[in-house]
Amino acid sequence: MSECPMTLNGRKLLETELNHLVRVEREEIKQAISEARELGDLKENAEYAAAKERQSIIEGRILDVQSKIARARVINVATLKTDKIVFGATVTIFDNQKEITLTYQIVGEDEAMTDPNKISYNSPLGKALIGKEAGDEVIVKAPKGDLTYEVQDITYG
Repeated sequence: MSECPMTLNGRKLLETELNHLVRVEREEIKQAISEARELGDLKENAEYAAAKERQSIIEGRILDVQSKIARARVINVATLKTDKIVFGATVTIFDNQKEITLTYQIVGEDEAMTDPNKISYNSPLGKALIGKEAGDEVIVKAPKGDLTYEVQDITYG
């Protein structure tokens, strides 16, 4: 089983989501299934079918979140001391094509989906940034051609 790196905040977000799924979503879907059963013939009951499908989605997400929490390797960003970009770093880069400055924190996949200023360490840009230092040029292979960035600053914490 592979480790799942995440920040302290990323783990808290997953724990909050799991708590909501188990205590709220699961209970609501139980009620919806119960109400749909009361409507009669289950073979031709669209409400029942929809509720069961929703239940399957919820249970799948619960298992996914539980697995990620179990495999979590929590990185305390505040304790990192390095000049290189590693997981958890907040990086300021200059986009040479658009001539704008961008700032991103490199985080786990779930956490990256919650904030536009966070990118996954598995994304093309995240992978290209890992190991670089301030002043380095970063080239990201993209379908429309290479994208070039310059690392301006790296912070932790």
